Amino acid sequence: MPGLLQLGLLLVALAVVYKPLGDHMAKVYSSEKHWRVEKAVYRVTRVDPGSQQHWKTYASAVLGFSAVSVILLFLLQRLQSLLPLDFGRGPVPVGVAFNTAISFVTNTNWQSYVPESTMGHTVQMVGLTVQNFLSAAVGMAVAVALVRGFTRSGTDRIGNFWVDLVRGTIRVLLPMAFISAIVLVALGVTMSLKSGVDVVNPDGSSSTIALAPTASQEAIKELGTNGGGVFNANSAHPFENPNGWTNLVEIFLIMVIPVSLTRTFGVLAGNRRHGYVLLSVMGAIWGAMLAVIWWAEAHPNGPAALLAGAAMEGKEQRFGIAGSALFANATTGTSTGAVNAMHDSFTGLGGGGTILNMLFGELTPGGVGTGLYSILIMAVIAMFLAGLMVGRTPEYLGKKLGRREVTCAAIAMLAMPTVVLLGAGAALVLPATTGVLNNPGEHGLSEVLYAYASAGNNNGSAFAGITVTSDWFQTTLGLCMLFGRFIPILAVLCLAGSLAAQKTVPRTAGTLPTTGPLFATMLGGTVVLVAALTFIPALALGPIAEALA
Repeated sequence: MPGLLQLGLLLVALAVVYKPLGDHMAKVYSSEKHWRVEKAVYRVTRVDPGSQQHWKTYASAVLGFSAVSVILLFLLQRLQSLLPLDFGRGPVPVGVAFNTAISFVTNTNWQSYVPESTMGHTVQMVGLTVQNFLSAAVGMAVAVALVRGFTRSGTDRIGNFWVDLVRGTIRVLLPMAFISAIVLVALGVTMSLKSGVDVVNPDGSSSTIALAPTASQEAIKELGTNGGGVFNANSAHPFENPNGWTNLVEIFLIMVIPVSLTRTFGVLAGNRRHGYVLLSVMGAIWGAMLAVIWWAEAHPNGPAALLAGAAMEGKEQRFGIAGSALFANATTGTSTGAVNAMHDSFTGLGGGGTILNMLFGELTPGGVGTGLYSILIMAVIAMFLAGLMVGRTPEYLGKKLGRREVTCAAIAMLAMPTVVLLGAGAALVLPATTGVLNNPGEHGLSEVLYAYASAGNNNGSAFAGITVTSDWFQTTLGLCMLFGRFIPILAVLCLAGSLAAQKTVPRTAGTLPTTGPLFATMLGGTVVLVAALTFIPALALGPIAEALA
């Protein structure tokens, strides 16, 4: 009953903010007025906010900005000993700095280090937290560029990346994160610039409890679907997530922007009902996976868990089965990667559910921006398949889907499975995994598959039980993050440019409606079918085999 109450409160809260936040974001990206602070940024950076960009120029701006961000964040970590509030932690090792720079710029936030003993507060605030804002704003910008591709006609311009980046950061993420941080502080999340506090233990020994400016970073960590924790235990740490109310607030923050972006899409596209259809598909898959994970954790099949009455290993007592399952489903259904329980300790079926959430492409409801453009890519694929079945050129939202459009959608769809399966396969057959797995057999395979699925989907959560500090994992996981992030982005922007250049075609009697249950069923079926055909063999050898054991 408490778990159902949490779920009910979450759904009510999302329903309340869905329309106002979705409409606000639509206004943010369609308004022709610039705020004074935005104009100041444009003057300093020498950006003409009135100019519109070709998709290639837009893509070059995304890649250039991200490349510079990686370099600066890498240097910031390497120069940590010269910065204030470093607490003598010294420069971050080269491999870790390389992996972390890519991780935070790609919105993955994979962490192969212990934050409280590796990162000083300056690097945490100036480097990592800034990227939490900017990487999320990049995802939103790309999603809006694709929406413009559907709504514009006969033009080769899809917007201005720099304007979209600034507006997403200043008008959406900053004010929401500011309010959220105050709420988290009021609910008990810590906020301090001290490195820690010395305490005397019951046995008379002394130790130091690490502190950090947690609330301000926790807010954008969840809101931007980032997931990188200030502490090694992430959202299982009592300073990041002290009680049931903060747990519920953090789940809300994880989902609020991805869910509301479907409303934004409906408003910008002039078809609100279609936005509801996209939301219904996301919600149906999300709800089904929540039921699977929740049931699996409440009905364990291991002898120790059976004696205990539930699979509580690796879970916090203050959250229990329901709060842990709800958080796990939210964080893997988006590209967040925050965790309030050890996914490695989940049952075979429960852990498999978290992996499958990522392998769907993280579009239920997905990351900030990435969830919207991912579901739209699957919609293009679904309409293409429908066109093949009826023998006519497929259309979607008034645009013809020819070879160029379908090719772009296919590349965006196949990029993630390619990097996940190649990376996991290479790690399993090469000596890379020798001595790094704490569990043999099917569970060990699940650990490797989870790691590359997390990196390839820009999720960042870890199954744990696997040591990924070697040069092999630092490099290959970093490459998975890069390819998993930017190949789909380039394909999406190419698709946006191709769609914008077309003339809108009128609806006819042969046009498949996109506002009813038929299209929703086709779209949901396409999402499930693509993931099943691609990953069932790998899942059968890992979590499915473990669940049936």
